[in-house]
Parts: sequence; C-alpha cells; structure tokens
Amino acid sequence: MKKLVTGATGFMGSSIVRELLKEGEEVKVLVRETSDTRNIDGLDVERAYGDIRDGDSMKRALKGCDTLYYTAAFFSHWVPDKKLPYEVNVEGTKRSMKAALEAGVQKVVYTSTNNTMGAHGPVPVDESAEFNHWKTGDHYSMSKYLAEVEARKFVPMGLPIVIVNPTLVIGVRDIKPTPSGQMIIDVATGQMPGYIEGGTNVIDVEDVARGHILAAKKGRAGERYLFGNENLTVSNYFKLIAEIAGVKPPRIKIPYHTAVALGYVFELGAFITKKPPVVTASEIRIGKLQEWYDCSKAVKELGLPQTPVRKAIEKALNWFIENGYIQR
Repeated sequence: MKKLVTGATGFMGSSIVRELLKEGEEVKVLVRETSDTRNIDGLDVERAYGDIRDGDSMKRALKGCDTLYYTAAFFSHWVPDKKLPYEVNVEGTKRSMKAALEAGVQKVVYTSTNNTMGAHGPVPVDESAEFNHWKTGDHYSMSKYLAEVEARKFVPMGLPIVIVNPTLVIGVRDIKPTPSGQMIIDVATGQMPGYIEGGTNVIDVEDVARGHILAAKKGRAGERYLFGNENLTVSNYFKLIAEIAGVKPPRIKIPYHTAVALGYVFELGAFITKKPPVVTASEIRIGKLQEWYDCSKAVKELGLPQTPVRKAIEKALNWFIENGYIQR
C-alpha cells in the first residue's frame, strides 16, 4: 500500500519523500493548490490536493494508504495573525488524526519538535522533559505543544502514533529557507554581526528523513523520539559555520535584555514591511534557555543516523551556494 506524506513540498517532508522512494515505496503526497512544489517536481509520486485542516480531503488522500507521515505544520516564530499557528497545528492535527483513525491507518509518524520538551539549561534532557515555553510568548512552540497533546489522545483510541521531535534541522533543499537555513546564510555572508549565547542541538535533514522511515518500522506507538545529534553553544556553532565558509564569525555578544528589545523592534518593523523579522523576542527567550538534548533513545531504539555536524553544515552551505542563496 501507499505511504501518504503531508508537508511533502517542504524542507523536511521532501527529504522523507525521497527516502521512501529509495526504499521502493509507493508515495502519495498531500499538497495545497497554492503549494510551491519545486522540492518534489519530477519525483514519481501521486498528488492529492487538500489541506490538513480539511478532514474530508485528508480522508480522500488516505485511501489506499497504510502509513501516514504527518509533517505538515505552520512553522514560523512570527505571524501577524496569532490564531493561525493554532488553526493549522492544533486543529489540523485533530482533524487529520481523526481521518487517519477512521481510515484504519496502520502507522502514523507524527512530526513534532524539540520545542514541545522545552529548554532546560546546560544539562541535556530527554523525552521526559516538560514543556516550559508558556512565558516566552512563542506561538509556534505553544501551538506545537498543544498539537502534540491532541495527537497523543488518539493513541488509546487505537491509532498507532509514533511522535518524532527533531531539533535544529539543516541541510539540502531548504528552499524557503527555514530559520535554521537562514542562520547559516547570514553567518556565511557576514550578515549576522552579533549573537546571544545559548545552546542548540543540530541534525542533518537527511538523517531526520531516515529517522522517520525507521520510526514507522520500529517506533513504539505512543512514544516520543528526539531526533537530534550534537549539542553546541551558539557561539561555537556560528564559529563552525564561519570556519567552513571561510569567513569571520559574529564577534559581538549582545546582552540578553538588549537582544530581547531588538527582537521587539524587529517585530514592529515586520508589521510594517510584512516580511518576517530577523529574529523575534520569543526566539531570543528560548535561545537563552539553552536547548540541549539527550537523543540516545532514537539512536538505540530506531538506529537514527548521526551525520557529523561539520559535514551537515558543509552539505547545507554547498547547496545554498549551488542554488544562488550565497554568492561566491
């Protein structure tokens, strides 16, 4: 039977589609009429048109499918309409999981985020960590946490859901680019003059894609699996990007309260320009909390690949250069 991938046109979803095709699977993708399909153009997939918020279109798309890879989400830390992340992430989850339950899907791999486990300082935490981003004001994180709560409700109803929680994902075909990809571009082009110290965990997108396939095969229903690799301080991560790109790293360490104030200034500018801000106040608050994780569960139980972060950065940089995002 076929595998349905939602969010297939995106950075992570398109890598999952390619991984499935490598496995010889028949793949169906759910796309919106307005979707940018560059990431899947030319691939041997069946297209179904609809929206995760539309339960009927999900039911139609799931016909003939035994597995659902649910990667579609609203992914932005800034949006003029604060209701939108909740409409897409929370309501979309409820309607899509209901459709999957009614369709008798044999496995759902539900893509969440490390944000649903919060950030807890310099000691790496595992899947048991509790969400602590309520005070950050980050609607993406809050909506994803609430969406994951809704997804878990379907497990006792009989829907075999495996939840995967990727950390900071970088790599090829980041066409938007995502915030993690833009970060690499900004450091590599000298457009990031300063930074605030914090902690992050980085993983290659193709490792994440492979992890999804492994989660469908080996993952236990109702369990969460952190998909990450190496924990790095922000300054060391930027130094590594700069070293590989052959440029100087950002040198100005911006005081936390100054950075939060700048975040609000950038957000104000974004309301005027209608373009996403360089960084939001909520992102700065989260970064300060230090997002370090113990991802050994996914490595041990699933066999999650661990491409060295240096190599992952090199792959991402080369792709951005080859596709004109970075001029050389």
